Amino acid sequence: MRWQARVTLAVLMLGGGCREEKPVEPLSSLAPPPLPVLSTPGKDAGGEAPGTPVAPVEVFGEPLPSKALRLELAGESIRVEGEPFAARPPAEASRLAERVRGKAVLLVPDADTFLAQTSELLAALRQAAGEVWLRHPDADVAYPLVLRDEEGFREWLSEVAPGKLRIIQRADGFELSTSVGKLPGADPNGPSVPVRGGKQDIATLRRGLGLLKGRFKTAEDLCLVPSFGTPLAQAARALSGVYTAPGEPLFETLCLVYPTPPP
Repeated sequence: MRWQARVTLAVLMLGGGCREEKPVEPLSSLAPPPLPVLSTPGKDAGGEAPGTPVAPVEVFGEPLPSKALRLELAGESIRVEGEPFAARPPAEASRLAERVRGKAVLLVPDADTFLAQTSELLAALRQAAGEVWLRHPDADVAYPLVLRDEEGFREWLSEVAPGKLRIIQRADGFELSTSVGKLPGADPNGPSVPVRGGKQDIATLRRGLGLLKGRFKTAEDLCLVPSFGTPLAQAARALSGVYTAPGEPLFETLCLVYPTPPP
């Protein structure tokens, strides 16, 4: 009977050494949590009944740069400190680049200067200027910008970094896009922040960007991607939504994406 006792003891020892394995969590648990919703069903992006006019909102930004060259834009006409320039033909663009080389410039567009008209100018400033600022049309504030053409924007998107937040500025409103999708608004098939009464809803844009900053806490940069038919002054108004107070942007670096100039 000794051999039976030894077998029983061995079985007991082996059984005591076994541990119950925990079930493996499904891969779906590794997915990032969904983005917050900017509005409530049945209401517009501002949480108000459709048709409610846009409430006035305070304009925020940075103080105007005191030593920047002032570039006044009127369509394709450019004046640097009162001196006329043009971004085309190439010889004139080269002359403009030499005028601004290494210096800070302040872009002051009129209401009829569209982004598509400024592609050659912005390309020249990207190569030559030391700093580029865009003035708000309604207040004495401006925004420091990193300029990126379409290729540069694609390279930025391909970088491995959290968020990759951008404001897609469309005729019907703002679409707030991230690396994990867009911030949903009242209409999941429409922009995150639709226009109201034909006007930009900067207050709701500011609130939506605050939600994204809370989700992507380490994101330091944001790109504004206006449609190429957007007036540059409207792009400046949108940048006010990035600020929560004077001199206090939600993101340290602001990027403006412009159309690549034709060859």
